[in-house]
Amino acid sequence: MVYYTLSMSLINALIQGIVEGITEFIPVSSTAHLIITSKFLHIPQTDFQKFFEVFIQSGAILAVVFLYFGYVLKHRKVQLNVILSFLPTAVVGYFLFSIIKNVFFESTGLIIAALIIVGLVFIVLEYLVKSKRLSLNKTLANINWQHAVLIGLAQSLAVVPGVSRAGIVIVAMMLLGYKREDSAIYSFLLAVPTILAASALDLFKMRGQLAGFGQMQLYVVIGFVVSFITAYFSVKWLIDYLKKNSLTSFGLYRIVLAIIVMLLLGS
Repeated sequence: MVYYTLSMSLINALIQGIVEGITEFIPVSSTAHLIITSKFLHIPQTDFQKFFEVFIQSGAILAVVFLYFGYVLKHRKVQLNVILSFLPTAVVGYFLFSIIKNVFFESTGLIIAALIIVGLVFIVLEYLVKSKRLSLNKTLANINWQHAVLIGLAQSLAVVPGVSRAGIVIVAMMLLGYKREDSAIYSFLLAVPTILAASALDLFKMRGQLAGFGQMQLYVVIGFVVSFITAYFSVKWLIDYLKKNSLTSFGLYRIVLAIIVMLLLGS
């Protein structure tokens, strides 16, 4: 029985690592997918599980560092803009930490609503682009400090599970006239300080409990490594996809997922 429980825990960590790596940078909300996955796998939302879901995001972030570290070093303006965009999220995340962890993460209804609303936003946004009411011609080189702050404010909305940090950043940048692929790349770069800060805050808040996790630390390592590998390929795929396609398919996916969750888990 002990061996069976250990094996299932390892499998659960592997599955969640794959889910995190695939969904972290795709605009479908990795947090929502992890919470939904844990519900389907009957994993209770314990303090360790909440920590696990946040920490394995660092594995996905490592993939971005691996892919874009050289680019960021060469562009000081990008570095400064990312810092400016990060600040609003840092403030919101710090002051709403308890609500985010104990209220937002527990509400299936909130996740369902966020999936649907942002999915509809994707569809409407792409309609505006297709009808030429919105032009996408700006690149990362066009980001100024005002736009950086606005993008950061938009990202702060992602404290609500289901919104999608990457998705809301891409939406904000497209509304400002930035190309889809450039918006996605900036969302990757902005994820680095955002998620690392979230993980660090989690570690600090739970510092007294970490020693008690014992063998569960192995699950964190597995989730971290697997999320890194899957995120690496996910990032490369998304950039290629957005060069030729729109967000409409992601919008439809979010709505279908919300309906499935509503039917299976209830709101």
